[in-house]
Amino acid sequence: MVLEQPLRSVFMQLAKNKSLNKAAKKWGLKFGASQVVAGATLEDAIKNVQLLNEKGVACTLDHLGEFVTEREEAIESTEACLAVLRAIHETGVECNLSLKMTQLGLDIDESFCLYNMKRICEVAQAFTIFIRIDMEDYSHCEQTLRILSILRNEHQFDNVGTVIQAYLHRAEDDVNSLKGVPLRLVKGAYKESETVAYQDKATIDKNYLNIIKIHLNNGSYTAIASHDHTIIEKVKAFAIEQNISKDQFEFQMLYGFREQLQKELIDEGYKVRSYVPFGTDWFGYFMRRLAERPQNIAFAVRGFFGK
Repeated sequence: MVLEQPLRSVFMQLAKNKSLNKAAKKWGLKFGASQVVAGATLEDAIKNVQLLNEKGVACTLDHLGEFVTEREEAIESTEACLAVLRAIHETGVECNLSLKMTQLGLDIDESFCLYNMKRICEVAQAFTIFIRIDMEDYSHCEQTLRILSILRNEHQFDNVGTVIQAYLHRAEDDVNSLKGVPLRLVKGAYKESETVAYQDKATIDKNYLNIIKIHLNNGSYTAIASHDHTIIEKVKAFAIEQNISKDQFEFQMLYGFREQLQKELIDEGYKVRSYVPFGTDWFGYFMRRLAERPQNIAFAVRGFFGK
């Protein structure tokens, strides 16, 4: 169940507040953020990835940051991504890299962002590490898919995929056009207009299951990113019914959430991957988590009182 729309809107607006984002970098991981963000440094994040690997959980690391408007900051973010790749390679952890292209300069210049992405993909390919381009708000959707196409088709990087959000009207068409591309399929976490996105949970859930089935039936590797037990059970039943191998898909969950469910899935022989964010630019990510589910507010309350 999502938050009531007025409260959800408040959190979504806070996520984009530049002044609060800037201040949050000085606060440290306050207000419960440390429960869903795996530390401020790469060293902290790698330690948490190692702990998760020991439990049988694969990971994807995300150096938090988005909506960058200065070239220097985008270059710093690119270097941070390269450092993550080196750390994954040197430590041998089972881990991918997730990134947002607005962090790499997408809002500055698309060709500049593409150059930064090529640098990252080249290193990742050499280390055989998969790169997941996170899908951001609707205004960046077309650019994201265009750059993905260039990377995969013109530059022959087969170690890169992206995310499709089920609440968008275009989701089914996008999944069909991306046959063979490893996709993470999600319900969607940004506030979007009804002209481009479904607004009610039942319709979003229906479309979510629809695009999952389409991508699986296309024989494409599929990451089902959901904490929704009902969705997960339906995917498991569909895979058995269609004789789809467990090697063709994985379940993904956010760091700090549904740990018992993750263990149960691993015990049943399913691959589970944790989305592990880290860094000082945590505020926007944390606000979106609060907007998604009323239960998440408990993180903030416990964090505020130091519990």
